[in-house]
Amino acid sequence: MSAAPAIVVDGLRVRRGDRPVLDGLSLAVQAGRVTGLLGPSGGGKSTLMRAIVGVQRVAGGRVTVLGRPAGSADLRARVAYTPQGAAVYGDLSVRENLRYFARLVRAPRSRVDEVVETVALGDFADRVVGRLSGGQRARVSLAAALIGKPELLVLDEPTVGLDPVLRRDLWDGFHALARAGTTLLISSHVMDEAEHCDELLLLRDGELVASGAPGELRARTGAERLDEVFLRLVDEHA
Repeated sequence: MSAAPAIVVDGLRVRRGDRPVLDGLSLAVQAGRVTGLLGPSGGGKSTLMRAIVGVQRVAGGRVTVLGRPAGSADLRARVAYTPQGAAVYGDLSVRENLRYFARLVRAPRSRVDEVVETVALGDFADRVVGRLSGGQRARVSLAAALIGKPELLVLDEPTVGLDPVLRRDLWDGFHALARAGTTLLISSHVMDEAEHCDELLLLRDGELVASGAPGELRARTGAERLDEVFLRLVDEHA
C-alpha cells in the first residue's frame, strides 16, 4: 500500500448561492482501501465527490488526487466516477454502451465481458438500457466506470435499490479491487453499509464529524451499532 493518501482535501469551500455547502472541509483518503463516505442525505457527500473528480465549482481550498490537482487532464484515465442515477446511453444496449466506453479508455474488447459478469448483467447484456430497471441501469454505470481499470473509483450511492444478495456481491467485488490496488471512495446514507468499509468518513451538514475504521469508532464511542456510533459522534462533535 502506498504511504501517500490517494486523496487530500484541504480547507475545501463550496457555496450554493449564499449558503455554504462545504466550509473549510479537510480530510484524507488512504490508497488501496475501501473508504465509506457516510452521512444523511443533503450533508454534502455528492458535492465533495464532484469536487474530488473535478466537476464541482469550488470557492476555495485545495483537492489533490493521486498527487495531482483534482480535475487535471492526466487524471481522466486514472479516475472513474459514477454519480447518483445512470450515466449511460438509454438507447444503446448494455454491451454497446460498454464497447463505447472501452474505446474511450482504450480498454481491450475482452474487458466488456469481464465487467458485465462483475456487475451480474450477463443475462441483460444485449438489452437496451432504457428498458432496464433503475437498479440495473445503475449497474451498467458501474460497469462503465470499471472498464478502464481506474486507480481511483468514486461511487455515489452505488448500491441504492439493489437486492441484498447483489449488494453483498458488489461489496465483495469492491474489496477484490482494493486488494488489487484500486482506491475506492463509496458514499451511502445507509449506516449498515459502513460495516463493509475499511475506513469511514462521517459527514454531516458539510462537516467531517469523525474518521477511522469501524472498530476504532466503536471503541471511541462505546457503542456497538454503527447508527448509534454515528449519533454519539454527532453529539460529541456538537
